[in-house]
Amino acid sequence: MTTLQPRPPYSEDELHKLYPPGLQLQLVQVLLRHGERSPVSARFQNAGLAAFWPYCSVARQMVSATREASEKEWAPLQWRRRLETFGGDDGPVIASGPKGEVDSICNLGELTDMGRTTTYNLGQRLRYLYVDQLHFMPPIISDADMIYLRATPIPRALESLQQAFWGMYPSNSRASSFPAVSIILRAPADETLFPNDSNCRRFAQLSRAFAQRTADRWNNTSEMEYLNKLLSKWMPESSKRVAVDSHPRLSGIMDTINSTLAHGPETRLPKEFYDEKGRKIIEKIGVEEWYSGYQESQEYRSLGIGSLMGDVVERMVGSVERNGNDGLFEIGGKDGSIGSGRGGEQSIKLGLSGCHDTTLAGVLASLGTFQGELWPPYTSHIAFELFKNSTNQPSQVVGKDTIEKTAQAVTTGDATVGRGWYERIFGGSNLANMNGDKNAPVGIARQKVETLKESDRAKLDGYYVRIRYNDKVMTVPGCKAAGKHLDGDESFCTLATFKMIVDKYTPSHWKQGCLSNMEVPAFPEKPEPAGY
Repeated sequence: MTTLQPRPPYSEDELHKLYPPGLQLQLVQVLLRHGERSPVSARFQNAGLAAFWPYCSVARQMVSATREASEKEWAPLQWRRRLETFGGDDGPVIASGPKGEVDSICNLGELTDMGRTTTYNLGQRLRYLYVDQLHFMPPIISDADMIYLRATPIPRALESLQQAFWGMYPSNSRASSFPAVSIILRAPADETLFPNDSNCRRFAQLSRAFAQRTADRWNNTSEMEYLNKLLSKWMPESSKRVAVDSHPRLSGIMDTINSTLAHGPETRLPKEFYDEKGRKIIEKIGVEEWYSGYQESQEYRSLGIGSLMGDVVERMVGSVERNGNDGLFEIGGKDGSIGSGRGGEQSIKLGLSGCHDTTLAGVLASLGTFQGELWPPYTSHIAFELFKNSTNQPSQVVGKDTIEKTAQAVTTGDATVGRGWYERIFGGSNLANMNGDKNAPVGIARQKVETLKESDRAKLDGYYVRIRYNDKVMTVPGCKAAGKHLDGDESFCTLATFKMIVDKYTPSHWKQGCLSNMEVPAFPEKPEPAGY
């Protein structure tokens, strides 16, 4: 699937059904795939496809923060980027587009002008829903400290996040004194916002095994013969036959097809690549290769996407407990510290995370909600919405001083900081665990539901989780049983049930898991279906 065709905004009747009276929206977390981009590898130049594309106007107006040794202030350096590549004699030449363009040239895998537009438009759609229609978010903000912003280290994901945020809060909706926004990034070795096979050996092993199974299933089928009749003439001499594991791989061929379809006629492949039947075959096989593991193996779910889902649930429970675990600690605080928001914000209301197709499909497949779905288009998004039964008593609102003390305890690991108030709110056992263990849970978010005391488990009562994927409501199969969802609507999963499902594949130590079980077979001995 290539460019997303978004549905029209919800009607008043649809809104009334989607956001029923009696439920109060408390927290929204959006995972968004980056927008349209150039291919991640230069393929099929023998079919007339240019290696470098002229769709990145940002290259004409790059800006970097610079500092002179004698000055304490930073100033922007504006510069123009040109790409260099190998010439015919192996000497350097300036990379050029299909018509000889030398400026606005995209690097491989770079967010294009189209991608910037569609992610900005996504932000506008989010604004229309959560600001204009639901009045959940404020129309004008003086800072962004009620919004958790996160991206992977891949530039197109960060840039897409920035575009979406700017679309949701354009210049006329930000105060003139608006400070720099906080955006959370991780080192590549710690990244869990996408399935990180480059830094998780066991997950890479599992991925290869499921990919090989797909190759064994499909390489000698009539469907693959059909693809070879269409495309083999353009395959390289070293790998003339199209296959799941050919060079390029079938998924790489799909990547180039989708990238070209999203852009102009100057960067198109021959018509055979766009054969409707052929594209459906490629997409079906690609989805199986990349995502069947999440549906069948708990270890696959745990190492591929479990840490991220644990983070998503932690922010939900942190929002319930009002202890800063909703992302406030990371986003808030003045320069040099963490804590409450710079405008006095005591909680996060919205999260935006810039990520990838493998993130979105992995998340949905791990919850058992990806059956029959196509490959996520560019600028797809998942919205996790946390609701509170508005007839319940309001949860305890923790004051700013408490937030700051919690931040100090988390940062220093000092369990003696504010022992009295901390024990009253979060319980003595958590306080003791913090001493000497920076990975010990603060609050109940990272504890398994079945291990919670009854008083702690009761904190989750009256809260519900609903998932929307590209504005379509998704239902988790494990939430369908009586007592596990809002009466009359299976899509509103109780928070306790949703957390219990995610707990099963949230790793207690992801990096250890990545180095474990290397001699164990990749496929589970018995079915381990997702979403339960």
